[in-house]
Amino acid sequence: MLKVGLTGGIGAGKSEVSRLLAGYGAVVVDADRIAREVVEPGTPGLAAVVSAFGESVLTPGGELDRPKLGSIVFSDPARLRVLNEIVHPLVGARSAELESAAGPDAIVVHDVPLLTENTLAPLYDLVVVVDAAPETQLARLTGRRGMAEDEARARMAAQATREQRLAVATLVIDNDGPLDALEPQVRKVWEELTARAARVARAAAEDAGPDSGG
Repeated sequence: MLKVGLTGGIGAGKSEVSRLLAGYGAVVVDADRIAREVVEPGTPGLAAVVSAFGESVLTPGGELDRPKLGSIVFSDPARLRVLNEIVHPLVGARSAELESAAGPDAIVVHDVPLLTENTLAPLYDLVVVVDAAPETQLARLTGRRGMAEDEARARMAAQATREQRLAVATLVIDNDGPLDALEPQVRKVWEELTARAARVARAAAEDAGPDSGG
């Protein structure tokens, strides 16, 4: 098994890279999706969030009001830290379960937005960073996602800097340009991942072989 960490700042295009890698055959473990699952109604995660932030972060239907919670935590580092301390252990446990269920020859891509912030790079065989300039991120957030500029800037400021992400990168995908420039880069990264996975498999087979004294 080859364990890959995939990360990038908000608006960098990490989700599209993740989708393309899944299409090539990667087993994608999506931390954002899991983070939503662990705070669904009736879960211990949601109960802990409500205990920390109050019932005002719930919708009338009893679900987590994500925009309301986001408006609280992304402008207050201390409150964001409280939320992360609740959610991250739950996400980590579920991610480990999904990784264990993948086959021994799988290339498992952990799609982790806060990989750099939480110093998770050592958990993976290599790290792929989807990179875009801050101006590009801001334009995408306010344009495609319709986010207010102050909210977009607050969310970007709550994450690691571009330089911090690049410092932990094994491979970098430049997504500053148009979408049609992305796929060839992802294909090249996939070729590198499959080559590395093959080397890992060969090494494992050699280690498992009979020793000279057998």
